[in-house]
Amino acid sequence: MNRDFLPAFIGNSTMTIVDVMAKIDSNSKGIVFIVDEQDALCGCITDGDIRRWILKAGDIHASVCGAMTRSPKYLFHEERAKAYSVMEKYYITALPILDHNRRIVDIVLFRESSNHPVPQKKKDLSEVPVVIMAGGKGTRLYPYTRILPKPLIPIGETPIVERIINCFTEYGILNYYMTVNYKKGMIKSYFESLDTLYEIKYVEETKPLGTGGSIKLITDKLDKPLFVTNCDALILADYGDIYDYHINSGNTITMVSALKNITVPYGVIHAGDNGEIQSIDEKPKLSYFINTGMYVINPDIIALIPDDKVYHMTDLVETVMTKGGKVGMYPVSENSFLDMGEFSEMERMEEKLNIASEK
Repeated sequence: MNRDFLPAFIGNSTMTIVDVMAKIDSNSKGIVFIVDEQDALCGCITDGDIRRWILKAGDIHASVCGAMTRSPKYLFHEERAKAYSVMEKYYITALPILDHNRRIVDIVLFRESSNHPVPQKKKDLSEVPVVIMAGGKGTRLYPYTRILPKPLIPIGETPIVERIINCFTEYGILNYYMTVNYKKGMIKSYFESLDTLYEIKYVEETKPLGTGGSIKLITDKLDKPLFVTNCDALILADYGDIYDYHINSGNTITMVSALKNITVPYGVIHAGDNGEIQSIDEKPKLSYFINTGMYVINPDIIALIPDDKVYHMTDLVETVMTKGGKVGMYPVSENSFLDMGEFSEMERMEEKLNIASEK
């Protein structure tokens, strides 16, 4: 690895979970190696470790030490030639190379060790239904959406909704429901012009029914938990793991949630009695988990959606919770949620997807 990139993969034991999440986002490899006060390797943490920490109600502002693995794989620099076989044996994609003070002098990425990337076996979800909600007008993207429906807005040379479908097809899913309304003829014509292995069944609204109301129009009997997703956001995550989590947790609804960091662009004042200033936080960063618009839901709750009425997925969440159903979240990192809903986000999406290399 180019030594200039090493800092993106190395953190220290004083960092918080949210700090490490940002570093993992920056290196895009899903892992950070943790060093102690002497810069010696003492652990590693992956996006999966962080997810498990959060799902156990762990505080994202807690020390990384509580969530990290304390016995990461590594090699000393004279053993570097073994890197490929070690990574293949333990199914890992990044391996630190240490000097005899246990300081990281290099990190080998699997793609650097072999012409073949680590095989990523994806869970077979071929029997799982997917509903894509594509009926909205996309008013945040005017004037583009005066001409094109939001699902067909291109990211690079490929419409956003096609990119979403391509993510699901990696898991063997070939059958989709797409709820349509605004400029639905253009959407149907586009997909009819493609030669694809997958099939789309269109669920046509005669009037806007919201993000949840149109699901009630599906006439097929659905007998297993299904994905429901917006048409303007990509979730870069393991869909098989999301689905397994939904099943194993006993959730009625699982909402995929992304970390959102917001920096207040001012000094924030903390005052006590009589307005006496006690402290000032200069440009503090706030961290929240937000709704990405992707869900896994049990099919029986579709009956809770009212007929012929504007009804959103968040309304369904509230209804299920009111009735005692279990609603959980599946957390993903900030950079795993790519939202096309506003112009400012489209450039970030293209950059994250490395669109320039497709052109």
